[in-house]
Amino acid sequence: MQQNKLMKRTAIYCILFVLTAMGVMLYYSANKIVVVADVAQDEVIQSAQENQKSTLTAVVDKNAITIDRGRQNTNYFCIPMPETVRAEEVTLENHYMDQELWVNIQGDMADYDTFYEINSVYGNSENVLDGHFEVEDSRIYLRFSLAGVYEYRSIFEGQTLYVEFVPSKEVYEKIIVVDPAYGASVNGVAIEGVKAKDITLDIAKALKAKFDETDIKVYYTRMDDSNPAPENRVNLAAATKADMLIRIEVNGNENSKLYGTESVYNSRYFIPGFGSVELADILEREVVTAISGKANGLVEASETDYVIGAATVPAAAVKVGYLTNGQESILLQRKDYINRIAEGIYNAVMKAYEGEV
Repeated sequence: MQQNKLMKRTAIYCILFVLTAMGVMLYYSANKIVVVADVAQDEVIQSAQENQKSTLTAVVDKNAITIDRGRQNTNYFCIPMPETVRAEEVTLENHYMDQELWVNIQGDMADYDTFYEINSVYGNSENVLDGHFEVEDSRIYLRFSLAGVYEYRSIFEGQTLYVEFVPSKEVYEKIIVVDPAYGASVNGVAIEGVKAKDITLDIAKALKAKFDETDIKVYYTRMDDSNPAPENRVNLAAATKADMLIRIEVNGNENSKLYGTESVYNSRYFIPGFGSVELADILEREVVTAISGKANGLVEASETDYVIGAATVPAAAVKVGYLTNGQESILLQRKDYINRIAEGIYNAVMKAYEGEV
């Protein structure tokens, strides 16, 4: 008798456990956190981006998304979703250099265009300037222009995507901005087809592989062959309240015998304890150590060094070598040498955070 009671009790507990587990699974299948992708940190095909931008520009008036600013009784920016859309088909893309949020919806595109012509977005839209959409073969992009740079918390529930705009410093304790100089039609120094813009970008990509394994949030001003305006590069550091801005440059001179590494600092912006001078110094020391190179010392930013001169956070540019020097030109084209430069910059940042300046 006692054994039968124990078996019945065990069976009841098992049923309750299964029902609870199913309830949890059903809840999370209907309420899912949506992935946020930092697009400016990923390697993207520039031609595809430009094609999207030109297409979207042409249809911005036709495909405008209505923002109901009268419905703001929530902390979330609320984006309704077509009935057939599932959470796993939605990705948020943080285009922080353009100060845009893209909502990428994959799946059957039937009637999606008419859906956003009829249904408006609503909620806390004080950070949203405007929005429009573009339908492609297997996806739809919802693009929202924002009033600044934000991180996002989001949840998909009841066919509505709820997005919360969060300042970067509320999400990340450590933030830096890496600025690969030049880009697009601005090559920097160019010798026999070797361009400074490609070298700085390669270093940034090598840095990304290292910083992705840490708790440091890194915003990159570019990760493709684009050329953000100097003021936009500076504004990224200010908008994210970055701890430091590191610009990567390549040197050049008519005198082909010149070689070595140097750093540029902002003498007009001073922070007690750790400022631009300290950042420039540790950058040069660590890069020179990593490449077993020659240190040329620190140089004060001139009027042409806008990014460093205009920054309101500790900022320095590290000039990693002379492309006009035959030997350094060869080295700057080697992947292992690029990785060593990146290692030096990485070590400088880690030591700066550890207080070893």
